[in-house]
Amino acid sequence: MFQRSKIDEVSPQDAVGLREKGAVLLDVREPDEWADGHAPGAVHVPLAEVETTAARFAGQEVLAVCRSGGRSAKAAETLAQAGAKVRNVAGGMTAWATAGLPVMRDDGAPGAVA
Repeated sequence: MFQRSKIDEVSPQDAVGLREKGAVLLDVREPDEWADGHAPGAVHVPLAEVETTAARFAGQEVLAVCRSGGRSAKAAETLAQAGAKVRNVAGGMTAWATAGLPVMRDDGAPGAVA
């Protein structure tokens, strides 16, 4: 029987520190969610496109994030299989915003997580 590997989780606060050390924050939400608000400096690849782009993250430290953590956990499995060192951001962008971390839109205006 196939058993999923265990993907480590990090808090939003720990994700900020890891990003400062060079990790990629990969937001896998839908384009409309991204447009409403995302973490500054995040890279956007919707979950439906992760499988076809996962190889570009091989060998990199990646922090996967979505709205609440479910979709990013799926993305993390795919990224790990492609050779990325990946962790899932616990609680997703909802937890990120609740922690008071910055959320912005592409135009630099303050964003929101719905």
